[in-house]
Amino acid sequence: MDRPLLNRRLAEFGTTIFAEMSALAVRTGAINLGQGFPDTDGPEEVREAAVRALRDGRGNQYPPGPGIPELRAAIAAHQERFYGHLGLSCDPDTEVLVTTGATEAIAASLLALLEPGDEVIALEPYYDSYAACIAMAGGRRVPVTLRPRPESGTYALDLDELRDAVTDRTRLLLLNSPHNPTGTVLTRDELAEIARLACERDLLVVTDEVYEHLVFEGAHLPLASFPGMRERTVTIGSAGKTFSFTGWKIGWVTAAPELVAAVRSAKQFLTFTSGGPFQYALAEALALPDSYYAGFLNDLRAKRDLLGDGLRAAGFEVYQPQGTYFVTTDIRPLGHTDGHAFCRALPERAGVVAIPNAVFYDHQEQGAPFVRFAFCKKTEVLQEAVDRLKGLAA
Repeated sequence: MDRPLLNRRLAEFGTTIFAEMSALAVRTGAINLGQGFPDTDGPEEVREAAVRALRDGRGNQYPPGPGIPELRAAIAAHQERFYGHLGLSCDPDTEVLVTTGATEAIAASLLALLEPGDEVIALEPYYDSYAACIAMAGGRRVPVTLRPRPESGTYALDLDELRDAVTDRTRLLLLNSPHNPTGTVLTRDELAEIARLACERDLLVVTDEVYEHLVFEGAHLPLASFPGMRERTVTIGSAGKTFSFTGWKIGWVTAAPELVAAVRSAKQFLTFTSGGPFQYALAEALALPDSYYAGFLNDLRAKRDLLGDGLRAAGFEVYQPQGTYFVTTDIRPLGHTDGHAFCRALPERAGVVAIPNAVFYDHQEQGAPFVRFAFCKKTEVLQEAVDRLKGLAA
């Protein structure tokens, strides 16, 4: 055929960097600190709840499209439990929608809420599915870049740049806090300013909060809890990151009834529904005691510090993440400027796989010298990776 098979909206998107680097890890036998999935399962009682649901015949056939009532009620209870003091609550029947992971929640939200040509502002660097989902919805992405601050070892949002990016064509802000890949946690003042801007310019906001329980410094404050934001914010959550069952692919949307109905209109023609037995298990998981959430956070904090210290000792400049389970590094102190080339060579040089941050940028030169490592791995795996990387300092 003379006509290209892939439609023009997706022509710029090839095989993801995660597939490339994971294949490289397998081929070289390197430790894979590239893709963000844990190498251990989550709580045993949650896994057993899924087995029990399978054996009892719960969820083996199509569950309800919006999600089973038990999980929707558990999500609503979770929001009340952790954010009720901020005035945030939701009706499980009209304000909760279960999705096939957060990725589908993002796709369904953008497909439902955008018209072709609408502009979407996203914080760059951004998770790679954001760009693809905006393209599939016919939107135009407008990046606002989080800038590295070497003096503090963090990344920062320029609120003036964000405000200047809004035009008459802007329909939606796509936010992510805690932020992947930089680990930035937006502050109360930053979120308040974003809320004011959204209200002033009558913008919708889709906020990806899948790392809500992985905040090491500061606090996670849902944007929907700020004045004027309840009726214009779609909040996305995920069980995969909180309970370390990423393969179950259970996420959710919470929002005002009109927004949930809009997102459901798109979601029903994507997967319709999925993960029946897992939905029952995760309804139980969300009710785990505070000790689980605290232990989960403390475990990842220790792993963050182990890997961060090891990367510094190996010669990297490390940007300490305030949240998520990724750490961004600058490779220029090691004499390199091209993250792609560095990551492709690293498995052979040191037996470790990482991800070049440039793939998360529209203007890839801005991310060229930065490389991301994941620390959601066993302590002994991280220690082995640190030992292997020591040779780089020489």
